[in-house]
Amino acid sequence: MVASITRLIALTAFIGFIPLFACIPTAVAKDAVITDIEVNNVESSLLLHFRVKNCFTRDMKKAIESGINTTFSFFVRAYEIRDYWWDRKIADIKISHDVLYDSLKNVYVIKLSENDNKPILVYDFDEAKKILSEVTGLRVAELQNLQKGGHYQVSMMAELDKIRLPFYLHNVFFFLSLWDFETDWYTVDFVY
Repeated sequence: MVASITRLIALTAFIGFIPLFACIPTAVAKDAVITDIEVNNVESSLLLHFRVKNCFTRDMKKAIESGINTTFSFFVRAYEIRDYWWDRKIADIKISHDVLYDSLKNVYVIKLSENDNKPILVYDFDEAKKILSEVTGLRVAELQNLQKGGHYQVSMMAELDKIRLPFYLHNVFFFLSLWDFETDWYTVDFVY
């Protein structure tokens, strides 16, 4: 009797661990990187454009399509590089790209903080990925604040914000942290 109860407990414990292993991501993204960086001036502003590559996995798509609000944050810093003195900070910017999938309407609702969080409705995941992973025309500084011939540096990085779930789900969905990512800082030097 004791042996059969012990076997039953062992079998229950083993079966209880199977779902945990099933939740381990099957497709790990390559390291996310920032590419296609462009710094240019249009009219009276210094604008920045860049793209993040390798930031999506199948598990991220599943999590997004299950209705989990997902936020990509982008950090941009700009400095005037000065010899014999501390560098002067020109900008310290954080923007976010949020996505929430509405399964009833089969639509991805995307909000870009640099676009006043106006909802963008997208029906295709590939198009949603493109919008979420690109920063286009980010106003970094006004040209009147830059000096002709000055040496400047713009640095940027991206991260996927950690998912915030209700407390009672933290143990069930611990595996979601496995697809959080953060890029390295990327820097571009230029003379204005």
